[in-house]
Amino acid sequence: MSFAGFPPATLSFLKGIGEDNNKEWFTANRAGWDATVAAAKDFVAAVGPRLREISPTIQYEPKIGATLPRVNRDTRLSKDKRPYRDTFDLWFWHGEKKGWDQPGFFIRITHEGVWIAAGMMHILFPTLPKYRDAVVADRSGEALVSVVAQVNASGPYEVGYPSRKSVPKGNDKDSPRAEYLLYETLWGHQRLPPEAALRPDFADVALKAWRDLSPIALWLLDEVTAVSR
Repeated sequence: MSFAGFPPATLSFLKGIGEDNNKEWFTANRAGWDATVAAAKDFVAAVGPRLREISPTIQYEPKIGATLPRVNRDTRLSKDKRPYRDTFDLWFWHGEKKGWDQPGFFIRITHEGVWIAAGMMHILFPTLPKYRDAVVADRSGEALVSVVAQVNASGPYEVGYPSRKSVPKGNDKDSPRAEYLLYETLWGHQRLPPEAALRPDFADVALKAWRDLSPIALWLLDEVTAVSR
């Protein structure tokens, strides 16, 4: 299979489902979703083996519920009861079990923009104390500062993001890296215009960004999680 970019129907579908998030609209316009899924499977098949050149233990499956998202949202614990996603997310993860709580590589497509990212979207207990220990420790903490500087120097990327207003109790608020103790997520990303996903070379664009952003994901693998790389 070859990948030649997502179809224009991807952006029109995502815009439309955002404006008319209901079963009637989805049923009438399902062809846009189906075309997006077909292109996404080709994308995953094209980039997966090449992504393993960056991180050999990365996991991916070109199917719904694995690397590809389900169109239905899980609204059980959400105040937002809209039934359908208005984003298209692709997740390449580390570890035997897929989860946003492991380091990985990520793409989000919306009708407003494309995000290409690497890192850890949710640092949860019991991983969170390990992350904070790695931030404070001299060797691993200095390595984190180094990889963030490396990513910032390699292209138009952003690294973030703090979610706390103060350093958690029991942690060294005087650490030279105390700013990273405010984080409960750590990832770098590049934002592109939505039309970037339609380009025939979008796979190459994503792989270039992932290669530049990979030091963040690899630091998390080496210093925080128990997943080997």
